[in-house]
Amino acid sequence: MRDGAFKGKWQVAAAMDAYRVEGTVPMGKVRQQFTLDIIAADTADAEHRVYSIIGSRHKAKRRKIEINSCDKIDPRESSEAQVIDHFREQLATMEPLPAKGSPVKEAPPKEEE
Repeated sequence: MRDGAFKGKWQVAAAMDAYRVEGTVPMGKVRQQFTLDIIAADTADAEHRVYSIIGSRHKAKRRKIEINSCDKIDPRESSEAQVIDHFREQLATMEPLPAKGSPVKEAPPKEEE
């Protein structure tokens, strides 16, 4: 049996966060912009997952994919099914984000004594 066939230590899953990755990828003669919402442990993991997803879907090489930004986002901002499913229990207890352009509700003034 190979020396590295089994891992000696237990690997515990890290806390996952939602990330929004934006960049460009070659699609024939044109460079197409993309935005993906990903669940990952950190920014490096999010970038790796984007390279993997774009590469498998569109046969693009990693060196051809340009990532412009990789930012951590609030899971309530995403409409991706994977993000919603992963954070389902947390989203059930959170208040929804206010719609864009809607006025923010202010707390009612307190009565003076």
